[in-house]
Amino acid sequence: MTARARPRTASRVAAVQALFQAEQREQSVETVMQEFIRHRLGDPPGAGGFAEGRVPEAEVDLFARILRAAARNEVLDHDIVDALPPEWPLARLDAVLRALLRAAVTEILMADGPPARVVINEYLDIAHGFFSGDEPGLINGVLNHIARARRAAEFAGPY
Repeated sequence: MTARARPRTASRVAAVQALFQAEQREQSVETVMQEFIRHRLGDPPGAGGFAEGRVPEAEVDLFARILRAAARNEVLDHDIVDALPPEWPLARLDAVLRALLRAAVTEILMADGPPARVVINEYLDIAHGFFSGDEPGLINGVLNHIARARRAAEFAGPY
């Protein structure tokens, strides 16, 4: 994170981490979410921030909303699979990449969520924090494909 606090971005980073943890530990999203709220969100005095696995600036409401929506959404993985190249099935993706795509697509599918371009830019920023290779390009392509299919009206006019 930069010196300028970005609580919504921090919430999204925490959501990616929590979705990853839920998958890896085979725990419910609700269980992981409660663990994060109790132990990883916020930055108590003397804590080391991100270096100690904390997400100091995260907004709990946005974090919880993303996780709960991801857990309820039955078309999430279907949309991701449809946007991936055929030679890249969902199971072949890195687990962090899967978690990031799930969090991002969850927000794209929220009827009252931020504009799709904002969601895409936010998650591309997050992707650059996790990946140094071609992964951000894949994420951009998948998210653009899904956003244009699910929120076509936002892409109809000039940028």
